[in-house]
Amino acid sequence: MTLSRIGRISRALVVSMAVVLGMSACGGYTVGFMWVLGTQYNQITGLKVDDYTGNLTQMVGSPYPSGGSDPVSLVVRVGGNFVFVVNQGTFNSHGVSNGDGNVSVFAVGEDGILTFQESYSTSGNSPVWAVGDGTGSYLYVLDSRSPAYGTVTNGVTDLNGDITVFQVDGSTGRLQLVPNQLIKNAQGQQLTYFEVGPSPTMMRTSGACVFTLDSANQTIFPYGNGGGGQLALEPNSEIQVPTVNMTSINILGNSVYLTDAAPTSSSTGGLIYPYSVGGNCSLIPNADGAVANLPLTSDPVYSMTDAKNKFVYVLNHGTTNGNNANSTISAFVIQTTGTLVPISDPQNPYPVGNGPVCMVEDPSNQYVYTSNANDGTVTGKFINQNTGQLSDLARGSVFPTGGLATCLAVSGNVD
Repeated sequence: MTLSRIGRISRALVVSMAVVLGMSACGGYTVGFMWVLGTQYNQITGLKVDDYTGNLTQMVGSPYPSGGSDPVSLVVRVGGNFVFVVNQGTFNSHGVSNGDGNVSVFAVGEDGILTFQESYSTSGNSPVWAVGDGTGSYLYVLDSRSPAYGTVTNGVTDLNGDITVFQVDGSTGRLQLVPNQLIKNAQGQQLTYFEVGPSPTMMRTSGACVFTLDSANQTIFPYGNGGGGQLALEPNSEIQVPTVNMTSINILGNSVYLTDAAPTSSSTGGLIYPYSVGGNCSLIPNADGAVANLPLTSDPVYSMTDAKNKFVYVLNHGTTNGNNANSTISAFVIQTTGTLVPISDPQNPYPVGNGPVCMVEDPSNQYVYTSNANDGTVTGKFINQNTGQLSDLARGSVFPTGGLATCLAVSGNVD
């Protein structure tokens, strides 16, 4: 039987729309782009997120070289036109940085394809994290060792890290170093960095505040955004927190959650500390105090608040459950008081791949993904928007990335 003229036109229109929207016969359209870092081959795996199923498919030309050694963190610029990758660099046999860490800039093209632009050195050594400001104008890069690292003043050895600030050219992605206008060195020159506490590992922003997690002394170091990329010291520099082994800081709006991997008598899986951001970039502890992680979990290394600020998901690198070799996600509901209550589900905590380190929510707020270092995969889960419960994707939840995956990021558009 032949199609009528109207039928042929209708079918052609459907096919045309499928091409425009990126649809296929077995799924929906591409709702976002994902990039996953891998340290084994110093690469970036590019994946497209299917709207209908949450499945991930490889981009053309993926994986891409990371532009340096040991990629550990990445930032998507506001608008999605550039991706900034932090390469920590290499170390000698004595554990001393070789000073080859950098920030590599990639332009994002059609279908999320990355094109390397240029690499930039930071002021300090061994960069470990980066965040962008809300306008896409500045990039903050966290160095685990400042230029003053190892120097001795009045018998005290400087073991601090620093924040290197770059101004971002929105058209080219080029980075320009922003000097510290408030502090000069002994030679009377402006410093090229903003010093933070010892052994920083992570950094987050909240409005005009920038917070770093300093693991050596279990403190949070706050800076205020002074405009023009300048960071201003706050009165309460180095905020003391009651953690023993603080592993992550998670901020959405004014809500802050710290994860503590140290086991206690009441929780083998560590603790979560809820805070809110106060005046002068202070942290106000929740009146209900710390929340115990779920049973049969251990080593929480990351946490994420969903885009609607209803649920908190804690990523557990390991597990004490001998019958479950996978690591897990602990899921909590945020109460009106800011405290956390475990989501009621016999499957909670939810198994993911081996050795997860980072977690993101997709741009359509349907799915959550974890990057798993030990087995080089990404695990995808469907989010129940009403309950916060997680479930496996309908057509498979495990996607290969190439080995030793570190962090990942997603973008929903390219302007």
